[in-house]
Amino acid sequence: VLIRRMSMENMLWGAPRIRGELLKLGFAVAQSTVAKYMARTDGRPSGQSWGTFLRNHRPQMAAMDLFVVPTIGFSLLYVLVIVRLARRELVWLNVTANPTAEWIAQQVTEAFPWNEAPRYLIRDRDQVYGGAVRHRLQAMGIRDKPIAPRSPWQNGFAERLIGSIRRE
Repeated sequence: VLIRRMSMENMLWGAPRIRGELLKLGFAVAQSTVAKYMARTDGRPSGQSWGTFLRNHRPQMAAMDLFVVPTIGFSLLYVLVIVRLARRELVWLNVTANPTAEWIAQQVTEAFPWNEAPRYLIRDRDQVYGGAVRHRLQAMGIRDKPIAPRSPWQNGFAERLIGSIRRE
């Protein structure tokens, strides 16, 4: 925290200068450590990218999405798909005419027995995933990972599966 604050308050200082100032204060820190924890000035976020997150956590992740299917009688059915990312395995598929947060929460419970729940669940920011879904995920120990607004590519596994289902 001290290194980041010093680099933000003194934007012209580099890692050698900050290391020298820390040595004056009695902190023995390597220059490479100072460079690692300095605030970024190029405008990019300092955390890992979405692609890196997916690669690192793929075995413990699942994704879910809803899509609409018109029937022959011109009514709409909503299909919920849940897929595990590690092997692109379809875990759950169910259909309803009226999706609610409680219905989706029940589907998540049926898709993942308590001892086989993934660590992360990727979903879009649709309003149907209400408080009931978030509370159920939290109760099951699943970390909710909503994608960024208007970024379906972040849920590519579920989107690809939906495309395959539609083509079939």
